[in-house]
Amino acid sequence: MLNTHDVLETIKMIRDENLDIRTVTMGISLFDCISDDPERLETRIYDKITRSAKNLVSVCEELEATYGIPIVNKRISVTPISLVGSGLSPDGFVRLAGVLERAANTLGVNFIGGFSALVQKGATAGAANLIEAIPEALSTTEHICSSVNVASTKAGINMDAVKKMGEIIKQTAYLTRERDSIGCAKLVVFANIPEDNPFMAGALHGVGEPDTVINVGVSGPGVVAVAVREAGDCDFSTLADTVKKIAFKITRVGQLIAAEAAARLGVPYGIVDLSLAPTPAKGDSVAEILENMGLERCGTHGTTAALALLNDAVKKGGVMASSHVGGLSGAFIPVSEDRGMIDAVRRGTLSLEKLEAMTAVCSVGLDMIAIPGDTSAATISGIIADEISIGVANTKTTAVRVIPVVGKGVGDSAEFGGLLGYAPIMPLHGESCERFISRGGRIPAPIHSLKN
Repeated sequence: MLNTHDVLETIKMIRDENLDIRTVTMGISLFDCISDDPERLETRIYDKITRSAKNLVSVCEELEATYGIPIVNKRISVTPISLVGSGLSPDGFVRLAGVLERAANTLGVNFIGGFSALVQKGATAGAANLIEAIPEALSTTEHICSSVNVASTKAGINMDAVKKMGEIIKQTAYLTRERDSIGCAKLVVFANIPEDNPFMAGALHGVGEPDTVINVGVSGPGVVAVAVREAGDCDFSTLADTVKKIAFKITRVGQLIAAEAAARLGVPYGIVDLSLAPTPAKGDSVAEILENMGLERCGTHGTTAALALLNDAVKKGGVMASSHVGGLSGAFIPVSEDRGMIDAVRRGTLSLEKLEAMTAVCSVGLDMIAIPGDTSAATISGIIADEISIGVANTKTTAVRVIPVVGKGVGDSAEFGGLLGYAPIMPLHGESCERFISRGGRIPAPIHSLKN
């Protein structure tokens, strides 16, 4: 049973070790807003979101005051907009992004996710039009996040969509070039996208979800880093048990907030996402956890094994602490949002290739990575294809959020601000993959997808 004692014992973690609730995200279905009249569609969507989430921010603030637990972000995810506005033109989708932006400003939330399309097996006209709208939509809004699912283990990889997303990322970077191409920080390309992820930029409200729901994302890399350091030079079994016990306590906090928020808002409680989500703050780093395990620097030999141990132990501890665990759940490795990762990149220990290897055992993928602004669309598509293939082959979620920073190259840094942090521009291979990317069609699903 959940009780107040479970929270009280975490006071030191909150005060000294950066423990927080990273996000309380309300998922909202927009299917009942669908209309052939674009103006009526826009009005219904604005009214549904602002009505459903009118108390989201105030309830989160009440919970912060009651329990003393910081809730860093209050967010909303919606039904993939390509499904809701399937008859819209690209300009119509841009207008709809503006409606979502207006709703975000009215409610005071940090982000709205779900400007999304699911094209793992092919694109409808609506999905294609939404994808075309992404660069302008993200460059003219501040609070809207976009995601495109280009692959799944069941469907294989839609390489036409992968090629297109390389071009879309380039266009988005150019349109936000005055701010270090920050539009790309709000755009993520997925394989096996989850329907209940509370984290941005990939949050959306899946078609199998209830009308409204509360999903919570916890954090706590700093807490785990301290526990690992204090465990000393123990053996691996003891180390894993240490992480499991801490993950249990962290997740109990998320379970409490999720249940309380859902009850006060009068909506169902969905899941707790027990991901370790770092920030640029000192001591709030996944890289530091790995280094406390005994690595001289994150990215050196042994890093993937250390991350595998961490991710597995977090999941095992977390699932014992919550009735419903979902979303991404594990350890995030976003370069710009993790001070230890930034330092490892600057020292040359952590390369794009090593990050790609690490994604085979962690929760997401190549995340918040700044690359030279003159990188070709084909090369970006090649990066996407490599990472997405890991997710498809391993029946797991993977994603790519890369930022070609216009006007900058290797040796420069990009500044994104806030939780998005800053990042050194990482070098890429100069050889072309354009002939490969241009073949078109789909890479077939792996044989182990045939489980029926």
